[in-house]
Amino acid sequence: MDIRIDNDWDLQPIKGDTGKAYIGIRADDKVFIKRNTTPMLAALSKEGITPKLVWTKRVGNGDTLSAQEWLEGRLLTADEIGERNDVIDVLYHLHHSNSLKDILTKIGGQTRSPRQMLDAYTHELPSELATHSFLIMVQEYLTTYLPVFKADEKTVVHGDVHCRNWLVCENYLYLVDWDSIMFADPAYDIATVLGHYVPTSLWSRWLVSYGIQPEPVFLEKVYWYALLNLLEEIKKYALRNETKQMNAAILQLKRIYRG
Repeated sequence: MDIRIDNDWDLQPIKGDTGKAYIGIRADDKVFIKRNTTPMLAALSKEGITPKLVWTKRVGNGDTLSAQEWLEGRLLTADEIGERNDVIDVLYHLHHSNSLKDILTKIGGQTRSPRQMLDAYTHELPSELATHSFLIMVQEYLTTYLPVFKADEKTVVHGDVHCRNWLVCENYLYLVDWDSIMFADPAYDIATVLGHYVPTSLWSRWLVSYGIQPEPVFLEKVYWYALLNLLEEIKKYALRNETKQMNAAILQLKRIYRG
């Protein structure tokens, strides 16, 4: 997509999941630009959870561009994310921020229940997944053991806390790519980290570090969300014809489901 903001800025597309990210260059200035992302960026950057918001502009085609400071850093690796205490710190901050909760409420942030998430997974499911015996078994488990969701206990949830969205810069950790931000059970974010990056034998220790007593009811809920998140990843890879990644996610799902 050709986007113009003024004659001084050169926008270079960044390869990614959405095709909405760019590097913006003007003379010696360099920024990270995202198209039509959440208006929550200003509040998130103010709280130090994501890189500083520099400006926002509405362009001629109606899109809104948000520019954040360009940071020279690196993404967390899969081996790191489950071992770093600052990952826990950032998630705890996000899930317990009343100011972020108020702002997301004001801008009409959506609330997603476990049932809505499961329904979204099954909607327009590729036939290869809809007929996969193991995935059917996991889906039936999720349907049978749907966790209780109390709307008054919802928190701000990132919705995609995979290692690809954690940026380390000068020993400071940022969470980026907020297109999936929502109100939900914080167990969704927690289960994404645990289900993908932490051995099940260490889940209780991780939860204690976060500040949650790993009681059976909560562990069962985290387990439910971990299974759901892996199903969502499998569907995403299937829709993008990324067979290698899809099969790796299925293997991880089997490890957890049979673990």
